[in-house]
Order: sequence, then C-alpha cells, then structure tokens
Amino acid sequence: MKTIFNIIGLGLSDGGTAVLTSFVITFRELLEASLVVVIVLSSLKRAGQGGYGIYVWYGASAGIIASVSLAIAFSAFLGGLDGNTEKVFEGITMALAAVLLTWMIVWMMGQRQVIKKLETKVHNELGSRGALGISLLVATAVLREGVETVIFLQSASFEGGANLSGAVAGAGFAIIIASVVFTGVKKVNLKLFFQSSSALLILFAAGLTSHALLEFQEAGIISPITGPLYDITWLIDKKSLGGGILKSLFGYTGRPSLTEMMGYGGYFILTYLLYRHVHKIQTSPLADRS
Repeated sequence: MKTIFNIIGLGLSDGGTAVLTSFVITFRELLEASLVVVIVLSSLKRAGQGGYGIYVWYGASAGIIASVSLAIAFSAFLGGLDGNTEKVFEGITMALAAVLLTWMIVWMMGQRQVIKKLETKVHNELGSRGALGISLLVATAVLREGVETVIFLQSASFEGGANLSGAVAGAGFAIIIASVVFTGVKKVNLKLFFQSSSALLILFAAGLTSHALLEFQEAGIISPITGPLYDITWLIDKKSLGGGILKSLFGYTGRPSLTEMMGYGGYFILTYLLYRHVHKIQTSPLADRS
C-alpha cells in the first residue's frame, strides 16, 4: 500500500503527473494557514500588541508538529491493512476527503468578511486568555489545515497522485504569497487564486467520489449496476502523460461503470445545491446582522 511515507520522502511516487495535484493541494491548504498567521500578526500590530507575535509562532509551530505527528500515525496505521480491508479504507478516505474539500470550498465561496471575523477573534482572545488564547487560535487553524492536507494527499496517493516535490513547491509558493501580503510589497489578487484553485479542487473531489465508489465495487460492498459504459483506453491510456494527469487530478478512468458515472455526475449536482443553500443562508439579512 502507498502511505504518507511515499509523500514525505521514504518512497516517492513514480511519474511526474503527481506534481500538479500535490502542488494544488498543499498550495491551497497552506495558503489558508499562512494567511491566518499573517492576519493575526497584522491585527496584533495594528492593536499595538506586536509583542504577542512570538506566541503566534508558538501556535503555528504546535500546529505543524501535531500535523506531522498525525501524518506519521496515519501512515503507520495504513501499513497494517491489506486485501478488501485496504480497499474499503481507501474508499472511505477518498469519500471523506471529497466531503471535506467540498465543504471547505463552498464555505469559502460564501464568506465575505473572513478577515474581519478573524480579527474580532484575535481581539477577543487578547481580552480573555491573552498569549495562550492567541497561540491556541493559531494552533487550531494550522492543525485544521494540516489535517485536511494529510487526508487530501493520502487520497491522492491512492491514485498515484502524490509527490514530494509538488507538495514542497506548493507549500513554498503559499508561504511566498502570504509573505507578500503581509509586507504589502505588492497587492495580490487572492480572490483569483482561491477561485482558480477551487475549480481544480472541485474536479479533484469529483474524481475522488468516483474512485471511492470504484474501491467499494472492488471490495464487493456495492454493485457496478452494469459493466463499463464505454472503453476509451485506446484513445487515452491512464499510463500515458495526459492520461496520468487526468487520473491524478480528476479521477479519470477509460472504462467507468454506471455507478462511477452516477457518482461523478451526482457530485456536481449535490455540490451546486449545497452551494446555493449555504450562499442563501450567508446572504440573508439575519446573517448580515450576526
């Protein structure tokens, strides 16, 4: 079984198609974590409490350590699985990753005052728990993004789509963007970054949904309903460069069953309905007053 160790360097995934997938995942997740740190530091500076900055870094460090520990524990657990149990667990992990990705993207799309709300939390923590509150606020945010990154990269590795160099490049680029935002050297269009990455991640989540159903089919839990609807492996082989990119990013298969196709198409319908529902709640007059 491919584990998180394949990502962090004890055994890199083969092929170059995994780089883009890993880059997009780590860039998106670590950009959010980095921006939390930047916003908290900026809020403290404006409030004349710059001395608390060291506690921001304490919290960020704690979140990173906890995330790495989780990755190691996750990998150790996976090393003991095989057969149908392995397929079921991979399917569950992919499904969970798809759910988390979808909720994160839909929630972010509906947020209009994220920075203001975070700044309010910073001031509240200063007034109640001081340095400890600031550290916990940052540690929780970083750990949350770290947990999501572990799950997303692990899901990608099941499809051969996790790569150390891509993950490192995505993390580095996210830190650079956050640094530019903090120093104010240049105005960065973060909205464009998030919209572009969200579009890719939605397609990635749809592929995870379809592939999770494939794992459940192979484990004998669900039925494919009918055999392959079509076969275009002669046109796009998943072992080719183009096919590998499509497989890693979007869960491409040249011989999908009806169950897989229903899962893929149904994912987009459910995501759209969820977005409409969340957007309606967040743009209501009651939400504006909260």
